[in-house]
Amino acid sequence: MVTATSTSPGRRNHASRSPWFHVVMVPFTILWLAPILFVVLVALRNFDDIAARGLGALPASLSLDGFAGALADGRVGRALVNSAIVTVFTVVASLALASAAAYALSRFHVPLRRTILLVMLAGNLLPPQILLIPVSRITQDLGIYDTLTALVIVQVGFGLGFYTFVLHGFMRSLPGEIFEAALLDGSGPARTFWSIVLPLCRPALAALTALATTWIFNDLIWAMTVLRTEAQFPVTAALLNLQGGFSNSWNVIAAGSLVAAVPTAIVFFVFQKQFVSGLLVGSNK
Repeated sequence: MVTATSTSPGRRNHASRSPWFHVVMVPFTILWLAPILFVVLVALRNFDDIAARGLGALPASLSLDGFAGALADGRVGRALVNSAIVTVFTVVASLALASAAAYALSRFHVPLRRTILLVMLAGNLLPPQILLIPVSRITQDLGIYDTLTALVIVQVGFGLGFYTFVLHGFMRSLPGEIFEAALLDGSGPARTFWSIVLPLCRPALAALTALATTWIFNDLIWAMTVLRTEAQFPVTAALLNLQGGFSNSWNVIAAGSLVAAVPTAIVFFVFQKQFVSGLLVGSNK
């Protein structure tokens, strides 16, 4: 008599995974980590060590002079504050407006709502290079040129269509029974949106938060379009100036690059679980 045994999916995947998987992936991992490790080693060396022994040598001693130079003399510290201000205000404003717009377009009979959604999305298909001069002139005419407010408004305007499109698809997939039950309980549109829709959209909002933070924090083209004063520059523009002012101080440039990369890495790892779940929404339907 043969007795059938069952194994859990996790055990089957673990048992079926060949050791060759790790053999193949280890070189790829090293190849991916090698540039990061190289930048870290350069950032931890002082200028005299690099000048005497070359850029590719191992550090004779560890030093934080590069980080001090980047944060103080290179003004990366001030630029980080500017980037944080722009990113926080832009992400909050963009997702708040996109959530309200997606809710209205997905749950109410708005005339030409499909056309409105396609027009909003079409704005993201335009190459930003053809819009640099018009955007710069508009901010000058409005009197907000060379301010962080201008950068926030531009970032919100060019990201709103994509965020609305993603949230619209997510909200349309929500079961209609939820809204019928809310209506029977006397919940109005505003309360339903705040108490039911937004909590259910948490995975999508978390995924968009991670994406928007990365895009906005790493943006350079719009910063150089609407900003002129160095004191208003975000970290990407500050790094560009750092390469010009410290062209021979590789430890300062490497340290500034690491400092600029840390915030987006932290956001990604914090929202990693929600980010993956948000990308997989609807895959099992």
